[in-house]
Amino acid sequence: MVIVDTNVLVDVLEDDPDWVEWSTSHMRELSKIHELAINPVIYAELSVTFDAVEELDAVVSDMELKFMEIPRPALFLAGKAFVRYRKQGGAKTNVLSDFFTGAQAAVVGCPILTRDIERYRHYFPTVGLIAPQGR
Repeated sequence: MVIVDTNVLVDVLEDDPDWVEWSTSHMRELSKIHELAINPVIYAELSVTFDAVEELDAVVSDMELKFMEIPRPALFLAGKAFVRYRKQGGAKTNVLSDFFTGAQAAVVGCPILTRDIERYRHYFPTVGLIAPQGR
């Protein structure tokens, strides 16, 4: 199982001129040997670009993305990571979406396909990241 981060999916859905090739090729290659998955947070982030839930559900189905619930231990870990973030001077006042995804990957033991690695690396150093070279 590989969790596909929102930024990679948006690259593909919006045909991002800088990233669509990288994101599409990695999703294709990974899907040959792993199930690709999203969680409720990624689903919610994607929803902002759709007018109806049925449209988003159709895209999730077409992309063969498995929908994974976030287990309670991961939710707990996300909260703890957020506390560390705040103690280190983080300005956001609510738990960040990357913390839910990073904690889920840590608890479930699967990598994340992403272009946004900084928070994942810092707060979830045991999580494998599939990211562009030099990031």
